[in-house]
Amino acid sequence: MSIFALVNARVFAAQGLIEDGAVVVRDGRIAAITDRAGAKAFTEDLRDLGGAWLAPGFIDIQVNGGGGVLFNNTPTAEGIDRIGRAHRKYGTTAFLPTLISDRAEVMDTAIAATRQAIADGVDGVLGIHLEGPYLAPARKGTHDAQQFRVPGDEEIAMVTALDNGLTLMTVAPEAIGPERIAALVARGAIVVAGHTAASYEEVRAGLDAGLRGFTHLYNAMSPLQGREPGAVGAALEDPHSWCGMIVDGVHVHPASLRVALAAKQRGKLVLVTDAMPMVGDERPSFDLYGETITAVDGVVRNAAGSLAGSALDMASAVRNAVHLLGLPLEEALRMATLYPAQFLRLEHERGAIAEGLRADLVALDEDLRVVETWIGGKPSL
Repeated sequence: MSIFALVNARVFAAQGLIEDGAVVVRDGRIAAITDRAGAKAFTEDLRDLGGAWLAPGFIDIQVNGGGGVLFNNTPTAEGIDRIGRAHRKYGTTAFLPTLISDRAEVMDTAIAATRQAIADGVDGVLGIHLEGPYLAPARKGTHDAQQFRVPGDEEIAMVTALDNGLTLMTVAPEAIGPERIAALVARGAIVVAGHTAASYEEVRAGLDAGLRGFTHLYNAMSPLQGREPGAVGAALEDPHSWCGMIVDGVHVHPASLRVALAAKQRGKLVLVTDAMPMVGDERPSFDLYGETITAVDGVVRNAAGSLAGSALDMASAVRNAVHLLGLPLEEALRMATLYPAQFLRLEHERGAIAEGLRADLVALDEDLRVVETWIGGKPSL
């Protein structure tokens, strides 16, 4: 049995902030939330955090790459591990490696790699996010529209074949229709709308068929207008769906994000990074579809100047949510922890500091920079 306690921390526990708190970790799970004296009743292995914030580990549902690796270019268990290790430095303890639109054989390889990574116990990997290729050319962003297609029954079976983890899929609801959305959901996929030119009515039909949310709200989707609410209007109006937000000050104006915060029910907005390989790596560029993608001053663009993912990490996203959007730290942290766990239906395992949950944790200093992370109670830095 392994047991230790993290003491002298400001703990963002499920029941609220605990000053000078302690978290007891036994065999990779949270055994107790107490104080130093209470922790001593469990163990003499007390690890002093020096007053740092202690929060649940961050959960990122959209990670294209990191550590110099793009998942599309390295669809292997080793590639997933390298991506996870890069993001761990920034507090991410659980993630979905994200494959953007590609050939069916690459998708099949990526799903097999994800299955292998989970079987091998690669830290933090929850499953796979397939962002495309069932998207709309009019809102393709940096995706290769030549890969876009409508899946038949055989391909639907292939893309939902991951049997030991989650499958999140971004689709354009108008491109594949409600019946295929329902078919994907019936096979266990979590389906969200993105890269879509859909009308409000088409999105509503998709929601009725089982859409659970929206990929990077505002970006690459039909906008909200007075007589045409579009995908954005449907997303903001719907009380049940979740929306991912890239809070880097570039992808979406902070005022637009504050509008979303005012419109959506609390708990339905989730921080995502849409991260590319330069997160956790010094090289400023990488290859995508044979084209060089470059980060300049932290902004990632293709040769045509279109945004191509981000250089954002989750710790920065949390800081930006506080400083750009004016959110209380507790709420910014929930958008990186509890809310994505609820979206993925994993709140019984992750996303909060509560007895019985996994000891996926991050310690942050006064500037909200990562001091240390733990995945299943194992120090990761």
